[in-house]
Amino acid sequence: MAIKGSSGGAAGRSIMRSTSSKVTEEEFKEWLRSFNTDRDGRISRAELRQAMRSIDLRFSGWRSRCGIRYADADGDGFIEDDEIDSLIHFAQHHLGLKITTY
Repeated sequence: MAIKGSSGGAAGRSIMRSTSSKVTEEEFKEWLRSFNTDRDGRISRAELRQAMRSIDLRFSGWRSRCGIRYADADGDGFIEDDEIDSLIHFAQHHLGLKITTY
């Protein structure tokens, strides 16, 4: 299942700049989709690493490997739409991002 839609660009990327502010799950998904640079509908480890670097998370390569491993239920090395909730859980509990349901 592909990750659909994206507002992309700087607006999508800036949503997560401040890790101290809360974002909704939908805002997080839109932000993440803006890093799908090859537009294949999936988030690769490199794309996730770029997203983490955009919010100045240290050890972004290591953390992106951990995030992919945590959320990639089918083991294909990519995060698809149906695996995003696991990535949200990872971001909340292992990266300290504040993501709300509303």
